[in-house]
This record gives sequence, structure tokens and C-alpha cells, in this order.
Amino acid sequence: MSVSEAVRARRSTRAFIDKPVSADLLRSILETAARSPSGGNLQPWNVYVMAGDDLAELKRKTRESLKGEREGGEFKVYPDQLPDTFNARRKKNGEDLYASIEVPREDKAGRLQQFARNYDFFGAPVGLIFAIDRCFDKPQWVHLGMFIQTVMLLAEEAGLGTCAQEAWSAWPKTVSAHLGLPANLVVYCGMSLGYADLAHPINKFTTDRVPLEEFATFRGF
Repeated sequence: MSVSEAVRARRSTRAFIDKPVSADLLRSILETAARSPSGGNLQPWNVYVMAGDDLAELKRKTRESLKGEREGGEFKVYPDQLPDTFNARRKKNGEDLYASIEVPREDKAGRLQQFARNYDFFGAPVGLIFAIDRCFDKPQWVHLGMFIQTVMLLAEEAGLGTCAQEAWSAWPKTVSAHLGLPANLVVYCGMSLGYADLAHPINKFTTDRVPLEEFATFRGF
């Protein structure tokens, strides 16, 4: 698979088959992803990889946390006021996603149930948590993002599906306590990883993209 093929094929996988992923394959993906760009070679990424009983225990703790008061993350995933253009994209993305599994807008319980599957890692056999030192600012957060993108593309090359999940940033206390994170680390996001259930309708959903002319400006050509 070429890089172009991996980029075009990658999508957010939200249903997985019950097939384990080998630790050796995961180590290979992460070791290769560590070649991602990093200003000053700071390599600001931290990743925690869970499977089996340890993953099940985090899911159990999170289900208990969901019954109580929302913890709230240490950063805003979206601005309070999204400009109309971006807000329209976000709304369409949500509507298209729920339409793929035939959950109408008025089915609030069904939508909440689907969103809650974030905290089951969508049934994936592997869950990852990405964290970054709170001493870092926007540049290093960008470098963490490039590392995460590289992980997803390498997983795609290996025949694995992934879904990056900023939803996990909303439960930093539960996640940090389970993983034993030091106080200097901020929980940025999680990631579901495994073999995609290709028969599930939610995995047939793909987001659209605006034309090149809407985001790229060419000069001097």
C-alpha cells in the first residue's frame, strides 16, 4: 500500500471484529511512527496501549464515572462559537454518521447510546491513550497530532482500522488514575484500534471533503 492509498483508505472505524492484534505488530507501528516530524526533536508524544483485562478495567471504571458528574477535560475540543462554515460541516458530519445506522434526530436515546460507545472503544481489542506534557504549547501539540496521524496510516497499511477519539479527553481523572499518569501529563485523546467489521453499516460511512480551491492558494505558478 502506498502512502497515497493509505491516506485515501483511512477512515474512522466504529465497529470491530473479535480478533486480537499482536503486541509485536503494535510495537512495530509505534516504533515506525516515532519517525514523525518533531521540532527540535523533542518527541513530545506519550502513548499507553491497552488490551485484555487492563482495557476491560478502564471501560468498567469509565462506565461507573459516566453515572456521576462529568469530569470535563483540560482543553476545549471545539471553540464555544464555531463560525458558520465550520459549524455546518460539524452538523452534517453528525447527521450523516447517525443516518448510516438509521438513528433519526428525534431518537435522543439512540444517539446518546451510540456516543457512549466511544467509552467502549467501539468494541476494539486495543485501546490507546495519547498524552502530552503540560509544559508544551501549540507547536508540540501539532507534533503529537502528526505522530497520531502516522500511527493511523501505518495501521491502515497493516490492515487495521482506527478511530481517534477526543471524547476520552473528557475523563482525565478516570484515565489518569487507571494508567497511573504523572501529574505533568495531559490526556489528549484515545484511539480504537483493531480489525474493522466491514459488514457493519457504520463503517460504510465516509466524510466528504471540500474542493481543493476552497482551502489552497497557489501563487507564482
